[in-house]
Amino acid sequence: MADSSPPRSRRTRSQLQSQSTMTKITELDVDSLAHCASYLDNLQDLSNLAMSCKYLKRVAYSNSIWLRWFREHWPQQVPSNSSQPLEVREAYLARRTALQKFKFFDPFVGDMLALHKPCNHILLEKNTFTFSQGPVIEMRKIDNFLRRMCYDLLILSEGTASITCMRSFPLNETSLLQSETQSEENVLVTASCDRSIRIWWEGSCHRRFRGHDGPVFTLSDKLLGHGNSKVLASGGEDGTVRLWSLKSVGKRGQSALKATLYGHESSVKLMSVAGHKTSLLVTLSRDSKVRVWDTTKSSSVDSSCCVGKASLSGSPANVKCHESLLYVAAGSSVIAFDLRIMQKVLTAANYQPKLHSFEMLPSKSLICTGVGGRALLWDIRRNQETKPEPIVELGGHTGSVSFLHMDPYKIVTGGRKDFNINVWETDTGTQTNSLSCRSDDLPTTGSGCTALAVNGCRIVTACGGEGIGVVRFRDFKNATCPVVKFENEHASRFWDPQSYSDTDGSDDYTDSSDDYSDY
Repeated sequence: MADSSPPRSRRTRSQLQSQSTMTKITELDVDSLAHCASYLDNLQDLSNLAMSCKYLKRVAYSNSIWLRWFREHWPQQVPSNSSQPLEVREAYLARRTALQKFKFFDPFVGDMLALHKPCNHILLEKNTFTFSQGPVIEMRKIDNFLRRMCYDLLILSEGTASITCMRSFPLNETSLLQSETQSEENVLVTASCDRSIRIWWEGSCHRRFRGHDGPVFTLSDKLLGHGNSKVLASGGEDGTVRLWSLKSVGKRGQSALKATLYGHESSVKLMSVAGHKTSLLVTLSRDSKVRVWDTTKSSSVDSSCCVGKASLSGSPANVKCHESLLYVAAGSSVIAFDLRIMQKVLTAANYQPKLHSFEMLPSKSLICTGVGGRALLWDIRRNQETKPEPIVELGGHTGSVSFLHMDPYKIVTGGRKDFNINVWETDTGTQTNSLSCRSDDLPTTGSGCTALAVNGCRIVTACGGEGIGVVRFRDFKNATCPVVKFENEHASRFWDPQSYSDTDGSDDYTDSSDDYSDY
């Protein structure tokens, strides 16, 4: 049969002619592209657009985009249309940064009474906050809470044993997922003193795992493994580490227990999943013994998957993984280990007599430790070749600093003897605010801060009084009255803002946020 297709040369010319009539995106005018770009969801998308080429950077700097975002988020704060493009963009970013740093004294404030038992665990997510009091869990939808709607309070309880740990994981990592419309939802996983682990969703307990021979103290901060083989790790008073499949079916989670790992001689208090290899689990026991487990090698009852060990002195404070490095805070020191060779690489912090808390911000090479009366900020880069020294002291506390939060904008510090928590700028160590955990209607006796959680420009704190406490929610998103200068600002003793800069002085598109989802 004869070939009816046009000659090769003719097809090529036709294709070239077709290509020559195509319109390139850079041939569209800036206003048209800016109109399209105004529908981008968040700063991260706009930042990616700006970094693609110089022409699209002009688009991303257009007034129409930033004015639209102003109108959506802060309708009372919109600049005039006559403002220059850079002025509008800089005003938007400056306000967003100030909100993230809690630099206002008029946030939305909502209180909930905590009766009988103190609140000791809080989770703050995009549109919910959850807290536990003994065996009782309470959940609130933030949108309804902001509208002063009280009927959406969800109370979860099963038994009388106190909750010891709470985690949130995607619903699609469990067997509860029924349709794709639920793929954005999360489940709540709790550990308790009754030796059980529970999975909560839509107001009820759907799974209960049992296997530990004593109270369960901790759960892994992330799921281990990949795909359908992901597992949850738990550690308890019995000194074992247990791996559970969240894909198991049945109310009591039959066949959920995948492995029991032996190697600790004391109760397991803390655990963290390695950053460079999600099958590696790090556990820290009450006697400050570190174990590293390769969970891909585990069988139903196993100790052979322990691939690394270390021993530290003093009481354990916290453990964190970042990429291939492990940071363990115990006693008076924070020690960094290379998980690939299980060797100590540096002492990141050291302070006598002991550390009470520990957090880190890897993007800025900063760690923070809570000690008696204050928190200390350390630059890991400075401590690689010299004796560790803090770069700033964050003072003003009564008693030990037991609670820490760090993000690119702020550090939040609190203690069990303080009714106030303090807020500090991450880059300068300057105090920006002090927030009371206590309602004016409650007695001044009792414990101070018992728990806190921070997410963007929102914070939830808890404190306890004589038989009654308060859980306080603050949202700075629509705050309008800035704190001009904080009256009780504490001077920084060692801070050198010019040292170890993460920028090169170039015109960065946005600030150094790790989270662009809020605005």
